[in-house]
Amino acid sequence: MTHKNNRHIISVVVENKPGVLARIASLFSARGFNIESLNVGETENSELSRMTIVVSGDDRILEQVRKQLSKLIDTIKVTDITDSTSVESDLALVKIKVPSGRRSELVDIANLFQARLADVSEKHVIIEISGGEDKLESFLRLIAPYGISEMVRAGRIALRRGD
Repeated sequence: MTHKNNRHIISVVVENKPGVLARIASLFSARGFNIESLNVGETENSELSRMTIVVSGDDRILEQVRKQLSKLIDTIKVTDITDSTSVESDLALVKIKVPSGRRSELVDIANLFQARLADVSEKHVIIEISGGEDKLESFLRLIAPYGISEMVRAGRIALRRGD
């Protein structure tokens, strides 16, 4: 059964060469997929990179994109890990405006979420948090009343569990 706007997590292992990211991203955009998250980094082998791509879209069209990705000369392996058991993590840096008198409350919230204080200045605190999407969203809801000045999210990374 084909579902519209399903979220998919695609893992693509590619040769670590210039231009590969652009070719792969263009395959998704040419078919009308909005890439919600894209993370690229070297693997345990410096000649290879792993892309973790989160997209929403029609299952049938996504299957065509996966097949086309597999045919690219720089592609080593394409895996849709959406329905498999996997370990997933997001990363965010959040700059929060906080008066010094309320800073300890914010530190307590960060500790509760196993987040790390990355920087403290006179008027702001930058917190680094990683984990599942639900964890990050819960953290952001709790700290929103303090006033989020800036935020950046690095995008999801994921690996299939087991063999």
